[in-house]
Amino acid sequence: MSTLAQSTPATGLMGWLSRAEAWLDDKGKGAWIVAMVLAFIFVWPLGLGLLAYMIWSNKMFTKPNGMTCSHRRRHMHMSRPTGNAAFDAYKSETLRRLEEEQENFESFLQRLRDARDKAEFDQFMDDRAKTAGSKAPKEA
Repeated sequence: MSTLAQSTPATGLMGWLSRAEAWLDDKGKGAWIVAMVLAFIFVWPLGLGLLAYMIWSNKMFTKPNGMTCSHRRRHMHMSRPTGNAAFDAYKSETLRRLEEEQENFESFLQRLRDARDKAEFDQFMDDRAKTAGSKAPKEA
């Protein structure tokens, strides 16, 4: 195999179809459904083909988890070792550090939410106490 054959993008109908699939994957399940509905409206056999492809490739029934298929592929590609021990160690340390920073940031956001909730509750209790104090019967 030559490296030229591996690096040149696919051309023709298959290249166009793979680019269209990648584009729809980036947009998500909704884009696939819109494409299928439009295909049914304009060229029903194409819509039927898209429906069959979506069922066959599990694009129709997978639950979204925030990652599109292309993001999942990219993530899987990033987790593979490169064969260079120094780079793999650097990559794993950087990813560990970023995950730690994300956890710290998420805990910071949770502390902010908790503080805001406490302040809102304290405000409610103060307002309630003022309202209850003004409604109390006055002694002469």
